[in-house]
Amino acid sequence: MKKISFVIPCYKSEDTIENVVEEIQEEVKKLALDYEIFLIDDCSPDNQFELFLRMAAKDRRIKIISFAKNFGQHAGMMAGLRAADGDCVVILDDDGQCPMDYLESLVRPIDEGYDAVFAQYGRQKQSAFKNLCSDIHVVVTNLLTEKPKNIQMTNFIALSRTAVDEIKKYSGPYPIISGLIFRTLKRVKNVPMPERERASGSTTYNLRRLFELWLNTVTAFSIKPLRVSSLLGGVFAFIGLIVAVVVIIKKILNPAITIGWTSTISIILVIGGMILFVLGVIGEYIGRIYMSINNTPQYVVKETYNTDISRL
Repeated sequence: MKKISFVIPCYKSEDTIENVVEEIQEEVKKLALDYEIFLIDDCSPDNQFELFLRMAAKDRRIKIISFAKNFGQHAGMMAGLRAADGDCVVILDDDGQCPMDYLESLVRPIDEGYDAVFAQYGRQKQSAFKNLCSDIHVVVTNLLTEKPKNIQMTNFIALSRTAVDEIKKYSGPYPIISGLIFRTLKRVKNVPMPERERASGSTTYNLRRLFELWLNTVTAFSIKPLRVSSLLGGVFAFIGLIVAVVVIIKKILNPAITIGWTSTISIILVIGGMILFVLGVIGEYIGRIYMSINNTPQYVVKETYNTDISRL
């Protein structure tokens, strides 16, 4: 390995990014490798872009990609992967939580032939609510995607050149890096390391953003939700048939029984709710097809610094 590219999607990182970049520079110097750092400005409302420009003016290995609007963390990762030309590409957060002193441990498996290496943390240092959401996300992705159950997904990732070249081919409007990794690559590994406390500020992932991330993960690269919907539809149809048979038998055996309005309405509500759920899943897929047909962009680059915009 001769060169490492670092990709950092940034949003409200004015108070943290300088320390992150300085730590990267110190660690790469220890490894005696060439490097480049891509700072992706995801249309942040603070003054991070002006700070990026001052940093890049001092070091041409710091490169800036600025979006025209907020497209999200994974779109920022895609832009950085397309621009990066290192033998290994490391993706990390802008908040200082990724332990850069474990960089050598993270990238070493790439030289050993692995295509993707995820940092493996213990219980992540976040709120109880976000931990609960993360647990639910893990269970659902294990069931509905191709992710190996023994692999923990984090935002501190090392990718081989082969992996990057394959991932950046994706042009759909809903990129999810982990989904792109697991649908195309098999040699994936975790490297245990501690997660740091967030250096400043708080997460920008609220309930809506977490739900969107979960929805993108389970629908962008898998048709299993459609199969689950079909299965549920069949199960409820079978239950409805059994209930109908029971009601008919009871009526035959005892004609005096009055079939209740409550049971009828209950069945209608259950079956109707199931139908709406299945239609919602189908509609989500149709909507994504529509967005893809209309060439909805992953991101729109407003300007760059120290890098060639034609590569994006």
